[in-house]
Amino acid sequence: MCDKMNGFEDDGFKEVKIPVPWGHITGKWWGPRDVQPTLAIHGWQDNCGTFDKLAPLLVKGGLSVYCIDLPGHGFSSHLPPGQVYYIFWDGIHYIRRIVNHFNWKNVKIIGHSLGGGIAFLYAAVYPKDVDRYISIDIASPSVRPPKKIIDLIGGAVDKFMEYEKKPARSVPCYIYDEMLDIVYDAYKGTVTREGCKIMLRRGMKPALDKEGHYLFTRDPRLKTAALGFMTLDQVLEFAMRIKCPVMIITASTGLRSENPERYDKVLETIEQSSQKFEHIFFEGTHHLHLNDAESIVPCVIKFLTS
Repeated sequence: MCDKMNGFEDDGFKEVKIPVPWGHITGKWWGPRDVQPTLAIHGWQDNCGTFDKLAPLLVKGGLSVYCIDLPGHGFSSHLPPGQVYYIFWDGIHYIRRIVNHFNWKNVKIIGHSLGGGIAFLYAAVYPKDVDRYISIDIASPSVRPPKKIIDLIGGAVDKFMEYEKKPARSVPCYIYDEMLDIVYDAYKGTVTREGCKIMLRRGMKPALDKEGHYLFTRDPRLKTAALGFMTLDQVLEFAMRIKCPVMIITASTGLRSENPERYDKVLETIEQSSQKFEHIFFEGTHHLHLNDAESIVPCVIKFLTS
């Protein structure tokens, strides 16, 4: 049962917390802690366990990696009551707080999905401060037509307030096997059952009033993600400001398949503006870095160390 509990720890990493005004941002620091690590950022409603397969391989390749839980995810603090998650936009100041806390220079970033979109934004806003970044199966923050964005806002705000009104005791809890089934079904085949067990190490916590049952650690208010969308014009303006080397890893059955023309348009703009651009395709799902880390690790190490 020990591997099912959220306190799981391996000798290969150390839990490292960073204080923020509303609590803390925490994560797993893999490898030596006397050198500046590559910052790894997970996807929406995931947690830093998404890198549990990849990070040890990167350490073997001579790297140090700090994999964070974004606020509202994993073991990091949720935002205060009344504070809305703007998903991608929030990431800029989360990363800035981490960078300032450690006084890092020339930051290297690996991001998956939401994390890749945050790396994109941070590299555009602080082009002199990012040495390079890798984005796994995403080109940019989620793009929607202006009409679609406006149509979604009212429902997203109301949904946020519904979650806010729910008392803590109403949050559902489950036995471990039920929770595992829920997570596995939610990923719709993009994560293996083994991968779901890994994600649950930080994705659940014991229910205080019901022995043998667990709660999800993520903040349900994260589901009001419509407030974080951008228009294509906005995204392309950000893309034109990215100057550092960029690697995009695209999964064969990943996000590109949803809108290839828009995805490729963003990549074309990054390629024109960045110092160096690499776009690599791999067979696999949106979570290929968790399901099959060995396949991507050679190109990741080469890009980060070149």
